[in-house]
Amino acid sequence: MKTVKFTQMKDGSKEEYLFLDKHEKNYINFTADRILKFMQGLTSTLEGYKITRLEHSLQAATRALNDNADEEMVVATLLHDIGDELAPLNHSEYAAAVLKPYVSEKTHWIIKKHGEFQMYYYAHHLGKNQNQRDKYKGHKYYQDAVDFCEKWDQASFDPNYKSKPLEYFAPMVKKIFSRKPYSFK
Repeated sequence: MKTVKFTQMKDGSKEEYLFLDKHEKNYINFTADRILKFMQGLTSTLEGYKITRLEHSLQAATRALNDNADEEMVVATLLHDIGDELAPLNHSEYAAAVLKPYVSEKTHWIIKKHGEFQMYYYAHHLGKNQNQRDKYKGHKYYQDAVDFCEKWDQASFDPNYKSKPLEYFAPMVKKIFSRKPYSFK
């Protein structure tokens, strides 16, 4: 069987779905490679920034690495803005969705909320709520998200910063995305 016979999912047989499941599992095994390829393409930027989106990601991940963050957080930091290209209005949620099966609840939450937390640095200049993050005060990962934004995200727009290349992080990305998926609430 090279392709399924059905044209509507409801008409598929068990044999066809087992066949597709085998291909799906194989496809999932190459997720890290597709992510790294996507990251290589982030060589442009929005008008006005001094560095590319890729360089911002590399700087943030290098800072996390230099601060001895665990490998999971370094990879999450590298990928934290992966949604900027396809989901600029909810980039944090996009990145968090990509990471969710492979990272802890804590890492997922930090990445998912970092868009609101980073507003602290600029929202007041645009007439918006600079303290958007305050609604999460008391959350067990609140301070972790504050630290993520302060130490790694907002500080990573420096054209003179010496970041590690994407190739340096590739083995870490492959390791994280080869994990057995987490299942958390």
